Amino acid sequence: MRHKDQSEGPSVRVLRVGEQIRHVLSEILARGDVHDDILATHPVSVTEVRMSPDLRHATVFVKPLLGRDEEAVLKSLRTNTAYLQREVAHRIRMKYAAKLKFLADESFDEASHIDRLLRDPKVARDLHGDKLD
Repeated sequence: MRHKDQSEGPSVRVLRVGEQIRHVLSEILARGDVHDDILATHPVSVTEVRMSPDLRHATVFVKPLLGRDEEAVLKSLRTNTAYLQREVAHRIRMKYAAKLKFLADESFDEASHIDRLLRDPKVARDLHGDKLD
């Protein structure tokens, strides 16, 4: 019997289900199906959904347009989690309805920070100084 090595990462099925959930949530939020004043006035991007290996838990990474009112948007999503879970379960045929957990996607902020660091003249000098011609 072959045991799955942890370093292999998520299975294709786990990735596929995560992507399906991302699409469904994006569609629900874009169409304004959630009756919430904050979500109605703040477009939200669902940037990634990471599924647990048993497909029972989904961590949903979101980013409000222009990063505006991120905490208020997260609070509204969390308040409407039960509705969103029901909608996802209804639209995606799965054995169990995945529990959704909403988190802010910090990857854009991290990328901007790294970009600023790389553009710093001292860092650029060090990076280009390593080249030997």
